[in-house]
Amino acid sequence: MKKINKFLIFAVLFLAFVSCHNKKTEVSDLDKLRNSNNIKSYPAVKMDSMQAINSITKQKVQELLDLSTLYLSGNRNTEVDSFIYSQMESYFHKPDSLTFKRLLTELDSLKVRSVKVNSLNVYKEFYKKDTLDYAKFNLEYFDSKNKSLGTFEKNAQYILLSTPMIKKEFKFYFLDFYSTPLKKDSTSVGVTK
Repeated sequence: MKKINKFLIFAVLFLAFVSCHNKKTEVSDLDKLRNSNNIKSYPAVKMDSMQAINSITKQKVQELLDLSTLYLSGNRNTEVDSFIYSQMESYFHKPDSLTFKRLLTELDSLKVRSVKVNSLNVYKEFYKKDTLDYAKFNLEYFDSKNKSLGTFEKNAQYILLSTPMIKKEFKFYFLDFYSTPLKKDSTSVGVTK
């Protein structure tokens, strides 16, 4: 009986020793963060320049529309409202008093409380010797009860300006929001009677 008890005690101690020795040390969350880098944490998504411009433009359109609906839902005379308005102006290259007139009038007349950008495509138009950058996007307006008010197709003209301090970095600005693209001349060339 003593031999069996000694054998059981020896077996239990041996198993405890083996299990402690083979046990992997668990890495704490702090050590994981300390030893991580962006390459492992965030996979790089490769985009060509048009995809990147498309993505940035969609983000800027959505942000501006969100700020616009937020501004319209306020009293328009508080410090918060003036801060929101100045944020909206920062999206434009040279904002003036007419910059938001068309946008705010349309959103206010339809009582829009939120906007979703469904699709967006960027394209270029050539006018004389200039290349103009436009974005054509499809918007869905929602009222205060989150009911769809319809979808609308809009255009915006934008510009990318290089920053002097950092190479290959650009600042995005709208030149005209809810703009109408240039119309091609419909007059016929030749003799008219």
